Amino acid sequence: MIEIKNIIFKSIAVVSTAMLFFSCGDNYERVGDEAKKLVFPIGVAENFVFTYTETREIMTTDTTETSKVISVLTSPKREDYTNLEFPYQIFPNGVVVDFYDDENKKSIIKADYGIIYSATNLIDLQGNVVLESHDGKKLETPQLFLDQDNEWVFTKEKFKYTNPEDGTIMDGEGMDFSKDQNFLFAHKTNGLMLIPEEKETLDD
Repeated sequence: MIEIKNIIFKSIAVVSTAMLFFSCGDNYERVGDEAKKLVFPIGVAENFVFTYTETREIMTTDTTETSKVISVLTSPKREDYTNLEFPYQIFPNGVVVDFYDDENKKSIIKADYGIIYSATNLIDLQGNVVLESHDGKKLETPQLFLDQDNEWVFTKEKFKYTNPEDGTIMDGEGMDFSKDQNFLFAHKTNGLMLIPEEKETLDD
């Protein structure tokens, strides 16, 4: 009789321990440190316009402008997360960046989505990114980075580069170039040059 009671007592203890284990496990899963923290923007702006400028190094008595416009970013919506340890701003509904070279010639970049990392002034453009330069050249790629401080543009993704001046189309993967496009380096490429046909003239 005593042996039967011991068996029953041990069984109850095992079941109770198992219930306690699963109960604690469930609570830990819901409220543990590994749970994803919700992040909310400190501000949301519509029809957002951001102008990035630099101060002129040399000022003269004839100088009327104290700064030079480097780029202008416009977007239907901006979400501001600059209160975080690594601050950033996102543009979920598309973004357009106009940027200017030393001669104030404008090129345009359009994308479906954008992020500005405030600490580094790096703009990450994603989704159907199209860059059109002032002289008609076009770069198409899924992702493009614009380094504001170093005036540098680069991508590690596949791209298509069209140059109407010489009738070339270049496909490749990975490209770096300065904003004025005086320096351009493509990593992996294959290209196509279009040669226009010459029309034959008939003698009368």
